[in-house]
Amino acid sequence: MLNKSPSYSLALLIILLTAVFLPLDTFAQSFAELQDFNQTRISYNEKGMMILGGWAVGNMIWGGIAAGQTTGQTKAFHQMNLYWNSVNLVIAGFGYWQATKDTPGTDFWATMDAQQNMEKILLFNAALDIAYIAGGMYLKERGLRLNKDKFIGFGKSIILQGAFLLTFDAVMYTFHHTHAKELPQIVNQISLGPTEFSLTIPLASRR
Repeated sequence: MLNKSPSYSLALLIILLTAVFLPLDTFAQSFAELQDFNQTRISYNEKGMMILGGWAVGNMIWGGIAAGQTTGQTKAFHQMNLYWNSVNLVIAGFGYWQATKDTPGTDFWATMDAQQNMEKILLFNAALDIAYIAGGMYLKERGLRLNKDKFIGFGKSIILQGAFLLTFDAVMYTFHHTHAKELPQIVNQISLGPTEFSLTIPLASRR
């Protein structure tokens, strides 16, 4: 995570030390460089929700058609794909709506919080995905022991959906975590003068 990066920790330390000597309202001013950073984060989220929504729609169409043409565990597999992705579609739609309502702010602290929260959410989701896969495997094995086609089909579907979500969240985390490495570069523009701290970042004029 971000707070484990040496360069990130050093940058944060510089900011905290500088805050001791500079007025707090200095850091409330806009960092123009952060606008593009935040816009990229928002763009990642929008595209991610579009991918999730596309996967959901595809599975719902496939599951709806195939469930009516098959029987046994195959029918159960497609039924669960349909049920599962109806929830995915709602999540994707709400997530995309949230992303479009987000604005590329220029406040450093808000940017850092948003970035860390995004990574934490993705890691938490990845843990849930692993639990889904484990649950699907258990359901499948239970179905085999009890000779229940529905359990087997449902289990296979949950394993598939969990594997997709785990891959999705891992890729999203990789993009966001790599993007987060740009934050220390922005903070490193803070320099220490012979008698005082100074910011080399262009700041919005004070009124």
